[in-house]
Amino acid sequence: MSIEVKTDVEYSKPLPEPDATDAVFWSSAADGQLRVQHCPACDHYQHYPRALCTACGATPEWTDHSGRGEVHTFTVIRQYGMPPFKGELPYVVAMIELENTGGLRLMSNVTDCPPDEVSIGMAVEAYAVLAEEGIGIPYFRPV
Repeated sequence: MSIEVKTDVEYSKPLPEPDATDAVFWSSAADGQLRVQHCPACDHYQHYPRALCTACGATPEWTDHSGRGEVHTFTVIRQYGMPPFKGELPYVVAMIELENTGGLRLMSNVTDCPPDEVSIGMAVEAYAVLAEEGIGIPYFRPV
């Protein structure tokens, strides 16, 4: 399971600062994989990454995900005066519910369609933008 990685996009937004808990998430996206934490002890999926399973306290493992899901909820950002976001107005911030994860949701942007066409339940797929070496930022687009 892999996702497209766009290397021809200039990324000028603030970068995440990976640490021991979440570095796998960012580096996997840079390598074309959407990876999420899954607990082998209780079958719980979780995001944002943590050192322990939030359901049972066991040690979660990283698992590859297809990147497919649907828009659970969203908002359209129409006003923001500071660069670099100002140049992208309007844009969509959404909670994406990933398929086959028992309801795991990630916050991201929905791109590649007019904001007014985004809807709850819309099928989406992940892709990543290579922000810098070793850091990929996941985004979603309509399937």
